[in-house]
Amino acid sequence: MSRKSVLTVLLFVMVSAQFSLCDVQDAIDKPYIVNVPVESRSITAENPTGEKGKGGMTASNLGVGRKGRALLNLNPGKKITLCDIKGPAVIRRIWVTLPAKKENLLGFVVRGYWDSQKTPSIEAPIGYFFGSANGIAKAYQSAVHSMTDTAGMSMYLQMPFLKHAKFTITNEGTEKDVPFYYQVDYTINEKLPNDIGRLHVSFRRENPTTLGEDFTILPKRSGMGRFLGCVLGINNVDNKWWGEGEVKMFLDGDEKFPTICGTGTEDYIGHAWGFHNNAFLYGGMAFRDDKLYTLYRWHLPDPIYWKKDIRITLQQIGASDVQGGGYRNKQEDVSAAAFWYEPVPSKALEPMPDYETRIAPGYTPQ
Repeated sequence: MSRKSVLTVLLFVMVSAQFSLCDVQDAIDKPYIVNVPVESRSITAENPTGEKGKGGMTASNLGVGRKGRALLNLNPGKKITLCDIKGPAVIRRIWVTLPAKKENLLGFVVRGYWDSQKTPSIEAPIGYFFGSANGIAKAYQSAVHSMTDTAGMSMYLQMPFLKHAKFTITNEGTEKDVPFYYQVDYTINEKLPNDIGRLHVSFRRENPTTLGEDFTILPKRSGMGRFLGCVLGINNVDNKWWGEGEVKMFLDGDEKFPTICGTGTEDYIGHAWGFHNNAFLYGGMAFRDDKLYTLYRWHLPDPIYWKKDIRITLQQIGASDVQGGGYRNKQEDVSAAAFWYEPVPSKALEPMPDYETRIAPGYTPQ
């Protein structure tokens, strides 16, 4: 083969590889590209394996293929497998719904496992995973989630993996015979880099936080990765102004002081001069009811990468009602679901608060 031919072949291989790696992005940015190697699949209660040509085969009173198994009913302690998929593949969307009760949104738990890791890389109450804090469903849309007042909940973050993905749903609450609908949409035959990040989600609650100490949104993670953002739940139990606290991001060896430090909680989500009923694409307030807040922030156009380690915290700081009174430390009932990508194998998540801790009312101020 001539030198020119060899170069031509190499160029073709490089271009082909580039298009393969861009398939995930092209699905959104270039919807007119149709000649791709990937194939589309979907998992529901009627087709739990996502097998080709096997959707909607269960019989109802109307006959075969007429909505025979649209949902599953979960009692306390019941666990189901939401999906069990061989890779390489990309989960593109997960949609679920169940009765929009606090006991369900905080009691049902999502766990996700990548490439046969024994510990979950995703572990969060179903409400927080889908963008709702404090066990309250409220209609809004962001770049990551969409939700209705009746808890029709969608998650659109892409979730690539190489060998295996397994998601489970467990009813850790007290509600009996809870109807649960779901659909997992994904693509197979993906060509992905070996070090691609897998989605990780963790949940924390402090009720109350420690006076003068920052709440940890994301406990320290080592290795490399990208922080995607968070869903914050605030129960401002004393109903006094609290939003002055800065979000701090300690990156790659930072100890006492962070590399990234914001100017206040209201500013972090893109608001100003208080919190407002505005839900935007990458940040905002999805819900407020008296003392309860659902806030969110997504670092998609403004990525947060780390190379060695990361830790993210949130201060609880208010301001005096008296002019010139200055700032003051506060205690709050704070909860957060953190979202990030990192390669596997990855270390286990910190233990998640149990159901009783998640469902407990906000503390009583002294």
